[in-house]
Parts: sequence; structure tokens; C-alpha cells
Amino acid sequence: MRDVLVPLDIDPVAPPLGSQLRKAAGRTMGTSWSAQMVVPSGVTADLDAALRRELDEIVAQMSHWEEGSLLSRYNRAPGGSWHALPPQFFDVIDFALRVHDDTGGAYDPAAGALVKLWGFGPVSRYDQAGFHAPAPGAVAAAVAARASSTPQLDRVGRRLLQPGGAILDFSSSAKGYAVDRLAICLERHGIKHYLVEVGGELRGAGVKPGGDPWWVEIEGVPDAGDAMQPIVALHGLAIATSGDYRSYYQHGPRRASHTLDPRSGHPIANDVASCTVVTSTCMAADALSTALGVMGVDTGIAFADARGIAARYLLRSDGGLLEFTSAAWRKLLQ
Repeated sequence: MRDVLVPLDIDPVAPPLGSQLRKAAGRTMGTSWSAQMVVPSGVTADLDAALRRELDEIVAQMSHWEEGSLLSRYNRAPGGSWHALPPQFFDVIDFALRVHDDTGGAYDPAAGALVKLWGFGPVSRYDQAGFHAPAPGAVAAAVAARASSTPQLDRVGRRLLQPGGAILDFSSSAKGYAVDRLAICLERHGIKHYLVEVGGELRGAGVKPGGDPWWVEIEGVPDAGDAMQPIVALHGLAIATSGDYRSYYQHGPRRASHTLDPRSGHPIANDVASCTVVTSTCMAADALSTALGVMGVDTGIAFADARGIAARYLLRSDGGLLEFTSAAWRKLLQ
């Protein structure tokens, strides 16, 4: 039997008569994006172009693959330099630093040196010839360097200090934020019913033209067999999943996952196969699914329950996968 999740608050307003379903899609951030939009008859804007502009701006500011991006320029900047932040970059670093503090460092937007060291950055990747997993001493040195190079955000002046050697990586927040920007863009053009997605992270509002919700199947673990995954009605909700099966390699007896624990400097080794978060914004779902995955199921469920976060874990065990859910997740179950 399949679990079904439905939002606690439902807006009964249907799309205006004469609305049409339109679709747009493309590539961004090394992955795909898509949008389904119920467009009222009076909307004449080029929505496809507007959505692409939103995504292009995020890449220009936050890509660690583009040498000319604001993030890359910040990472190369000398210690003691301040950097004025455009609204999008400020939104992401402000939220990410708050999550970092709230999770006791289980989530860290300045863990870019560790990401690169373990082969998950834009260069010297684990799937390229000549790569070797880092020695324990190199990991310890990177953790120590991170502790002495904390970025400082001036929230009033909207600027960020490069203390010297800080390496930002927004891989666990930028995609979710991009989804939110697509949603904001559509709402700015009068679109109230939509489903938008970047790399499998989604946000929905309203309903389809026939009145059905935007049903989305929650991402499962590839080696989980034929088990039916829950579905969620993305009606004013967003969803993101972090898993150990996306980017990884075998490192001794365990897999080295792209999900790193910034506190230890090592890939997580807590048997978390995936963590899914459902919440109101996709940036929050993106960042929190990563943070909870790092925390592990016991600490993570306690953290989620204390904050009303809807979260679901799949934990690897000898007998397969075990499911654990937060109280807020169970409240969504119908």
C-alpha cells in the first residue's frame, strides 16, 4: 500500500476559466529543469525566457563550475576583502549560515575545500584518472583550516567578508533556491498554479487544469527493489531528497558519499541511504535534507520534531531499508 501525503492547508481557488497548461524545460547547473504552468488567458509574457533569465542569474552568481561567477571570485579573493552581494546571493548565504548555526555545523556552506578534497568538486573529481582519496592528515588539515576561516556576513550592509581561504560551495542549497526563484517568477507574472523542478527538487502550488493536485512520487533509493514510494500533493509545498547513491565511490569497506560531515571532514558513515524533507520552500528542503542526512536518524528526527519539519529517512540495514519519519511527516499522511 502506498503512503499519500496531503498538505494541511488547502487553497480551494481553481484556475481561471480559459487557462491553458504550458510547459517549459531545459538544462541548467549540470542538470535538467522543467516547469508546468496553468496560464490565464490574459498572460502574454514570454514565460520561458523569464524562467531562463532567473536560472542564468543564479548560475552567474553561485556556480562553482564557472570561474567568473561571484562565488568563484569570492573563493579566490584575498583575506580581509569585503564583497557586496546581490539579492539572490545574499538570500542563499544568509539562510545557509543560519542553518549552519542551528545544526551545530552539520551543514556548512563553506565546506568547499572538503568537497574538493574528496573528489566531488568541479576539478580533480573522483571519477577522473589519477584521483586518490585523501589521507587522514589532509582531511584534518582541511577541517582545521575551515575552523579558522569563517565567512562573516554583514546583514545590514549586505556584504560578505572573505577571511582568507574560505571556500564556499552552494551545491546543497542553490538548486533548491533556483526552484524557489522559478516559482517566484511565475507568481510575479500572475501564475498561481504550477509545478517547477530543478534536478529532481520540486515546488508546487494550486492545482492542474482539471482540479487534480500536482502528485509527485518521492524519490526512492535505486537498490531498494520494487517497493512503492510515497506520493505527495505539492500544493503550497516543496520537496528535496539527499541520498548516498547519487555521487559516491568505494573507499575501503564503505562507500564515500558526496554527503560529507563538515565536523569530521569525512563522508557520512551513519547508514543513511536517503533523507527527504517536505516544507514550504525548496531551498529549505534542499539544505535541511542534507543537514538531517549528516546528523543521522536519531539526532535528525529529534531536530525535525523540535522544529516541525516533515522528514523521512531510509536507513540501510542487513535486511534492506528501514523507514523513519518525523511527527510532522506523519501529520501529512492520509
